[in-house]
Amino acid sequence: MILAMAITRSYITLALAGLVLLLINNLSDFAYAAESEGLGASFIFGDSLVDSGNNNYLPTLSKANIRPNGIDFKASGGNPTGRYTNGRTIGDIVGEELGQPNYAVPYLAPNATGKAILYGVNYASGGAGIMNATGRIFVNRVGMDIQIDYFNETRKQIDKLLGPSKAKEYISKRSIFSITVGSNDFLNNYMLPVLSIGARISETPDAFVDDLITHFRAQLTRLYQLGARKFVIGNVGPIGCIPYQKTINQLNQDQCVELPNKLASKYNGRLKDLLAELNDNLPGSTLVYANVYDLVSELITNYEKYGKLHKYSSRACCGNGGQYAGIVPCGPTSSMCSDRSKHVFWDPYHPSEAANLILAKKLVDGDTRVISPMNLRQLRDH
Repeated sequence: MILAMAITRSYITLALAGLVLLLINNLSDFAYAAESEGLGASFIFGDSLVDSGNNNYLPTLSKANIRPNGIDFKASGGNPTGRYTNGRTIGDIVGEELGQPNYAVPYLAPNATGKAILYGVNYASGGAGIMNATGRIFVNRVGMDIQIDYFNETRKQIDKLLGPSKAKEYISKRSIFSITVGSNDFLNNYMLPVLSIGARISETPDAFVDDLITHFRAQLTRLYQLGARKFVIGNVGPIGCIPYQKTINQLNQDQCVELPNKLASKYNGRLKDLLAELNDNLPGSTLVYANVYDLVSELITNYEKYGKLHKYSSRACCGNGGQYAGIVPCGPTSSMCSDRSKHVFWDPYHPSEAANLILAKKLVDGDTRVISPMNLRQLRDH
């Protein structure tokens, strides 16, 4: 009897030990499989263009977890997730195109833990900007500095999951750091001086752009110091062409507001120079410049070239107010278009899934006119 009990305990001990080894091997296998298949983590930073739900967990005026947002998001059955569009964001689609099996989880979500973070984490927050003062009109948002603080915490978790050596290799070689930020620094900071810090009221456009570039240089360098090596940075799009701007300025369909676009172009020129500088000065890094401004401009101007995207290059699909439904954000009481695939813009500020799909595929497989020095498929395999 005693002998039988001892043998049973031995089997249980061996079984538990085997289970622990199996779990460890599964995590190791995950890392090696990811490496052999060219997959890895997608770490997404930025604003509402790529926020996948972080603002759901903040007391903020900038939220998208209300209907009909997400109406075409298949993974949620058409329920809102906190994405500021009718379906997938550019970040979601890029991940799919590059072979990732799961979407990057929002950092503030309860499930952003354990093995899930090995597919990537989304830190983006609606209303966020490069500057900490940006977006204060929304009360709460997670700016770039805090987003990088959050990645630092994720980095520690990955060290524990894979071990420091494998974690370093996984982050540097198999992960892409995607950053979509800057629009709010103009729309919800510089162009709203009454809500900004005193010096901002009298700051020239050149001085403000200098400030942005200085801060962004420090932020990108900090990510590099935390192990990031493969970056894609989107420039600021033609923010003078969004339905909100066209509505409040009462423009014709083929017109855009000049000042916001001039500010975006000024910043974009400096951003391109910054990325060239960092490519030279951060050994082993590859910083890719995504020319979102020209891509979106092309989509708005020559929408007839893109199949279903016709007639509605200026009007928001979901919104209220004015010629382009550009005053009141998308919500339960908003009017909504009958064919969402025909609209470039989902709401007064954000692209539709149809537009995101076109833009994402250009970034994944496009040439150096739209993404340089390489596209995202090449960056993944680089």
